[in-house]
Amino acid sequence: MSEAPILDKIIKNVRVVRPRHDVVELLDLGIKDGKFATITPNISPEQAKEVLDGKNLLGFPGVVDAHMHIGIYQPLDKDAVTETKAAAMGGVTTSLNYIRTGQYYLNKGGSYHDFFPEVLALSAGHFFVDYGYHVAPIASQHINEIPLLFKEHGVSSFKIFMFYGGYGLHGLSDQQNLFLMINKEERYDFAHFEFIMRRLSRLMEEHPEARETISLSLHCEVAEILNAYTKIVENNSNLSGLHAYSAARPPHSEGLAICIASYLAHETNCANINLLHLSSRKAMEAALTMQTAFPHINFRREVTVGHLLLDVDTPTATWAKVNPPIRPRADVEYLWQAVLNHQVDWIVSDHACCSAEQKRSAKDPNNIWLAKSGFGGTEYLLSGVFSEGSKRGMSYNHMAKLLSWNPSRRFGLLQKGDIAIGYDADLVLVDPNETFVVRATESESQQGYTPFEGVELTGRVKNTFLRGNLIYNNGQVVGSPSGRYLKRC
Repeated sequence: MSEAPILDKIIKNVRVVRPRHDVVELLDLGIKDGKFATITPNISPEQAKEVLDGKNLLGFPGVVDAHMHIGIYQPLDKDAVTETKAAAMGGVTTSLNYIRTGQYYLNKGGSYHDFFPEVLALSAGHFFVDYGYHVAPIASQHINEIPLLFKEHGVSSFKIFMFYGGYGLHGLSDQQNLFLMINKEERYDFAHFEFIMRRLSRLMEEHPEARETISLSLHCEVAEILNAYTKIVENNSNLSGLHAYSAARPPHSEGLAICIASYLAHETNCANINLLHLSSRKAMEAALTMQTAFPHINFRREVTVGHLLLDVDTPTATWAKVNPPIRPRADVEYLWQAVLNHQVDWIVSDHACCSAEQKRSAKDPNNIWLAKSGFGGTEYLLSGVFSEGSKRGMSYNHMAKLLSWNPSRRFGLLQKGDIAIGYDADLVLVDPNETFVVRATESESQQGYTPFEGVELTGRVKNTFLRGNLIYNNGQVVGSPSGRYLKRC
């Protein structure tokens, strides 16, 4: 009489890619209670209730897309369903989303004591992948609410949008207090940023057990530079489209903001700083210079798949408007070199689904100034990095480190990011030889277009497993939303 199965599932014949290894091994994966329980060759099929064949596909740890914006352009509960379906089809199993008070998102100001529980209520039951939130303290009262967010809701990562105090989300604006929904007496400025840093530094002192995972992320652009250059570029008939938008938000604005933020981190002893979506050579050089200047600050450097795949000559033009802008090809190649030099810590999508109707003006669709900023792309994150990285000699293990391990460590997702015993059984099976052309019509996203339209990628996601459960299978999202909110402290 045979013994009862001790595993829930075995996935056999997987070429396992692990971020802390230098090789790819053909192994079987045993899963129990949503965790990896056995990782070894030739697990007996009799040990499990269900056995699947990995068909010698590459097995990556589930992707941690650490920079998304669910609910920015449409209701959060609706956005969560469609956009995390897109995430699942791209091998993403964890979605970390930036959220704030003010216009867009819930279109509310006020206290996070009221705001954040509403965010969680709208999220519950609508995510196809596991999820968490980074929170931006916009009003002065939010600084005092940082401990509340940490202790009650498990939020350990926060954000500053450096340009918001004096420049609009999509272009020039003199209505920023209305946009941010803060009192006219308040200022979203460098002093506000300093006080956020000081409170986070105290939080680290108060909770030494979480010191490594409490962090502050910054969107680094200086409003005064953007305002001045936008006025110049708008009056220059020689520039249009993505060329104009890049010139209006020049790379040195990124570099200057990085230097200011880094000095403030030094001044306040705010130890863990994430420099988001670095888009240019000047931004990356400034970030590396600040690392040398302030070695006691634990900087992390992020780039997006959009800034690695697109440039200012991308034919999709206004569809690719984003902050910071898509840059010239020389900047793209410099960012890739930084990736290969291990100077980039993680790669993300910065997914912000903006429907075609909202994205650009129907009367003047080529006018970059009338287009809204941001676009989706989480479904192409893994394949984009795999395709372009492989061309440049990037190892699979390095890809896994940037897409899964590094962001999971920084943001306190201690059960995510690796194919290892005891970790959540988040797994992506990838065919490294299958080539496909990106078509918006094939995406689960409700966006209706993609700036990656027509791009040929090699390395297609075939299956995605969340905690051992199949959520995407050969072109189809399966099951119902089963994503869990991830408290990180």
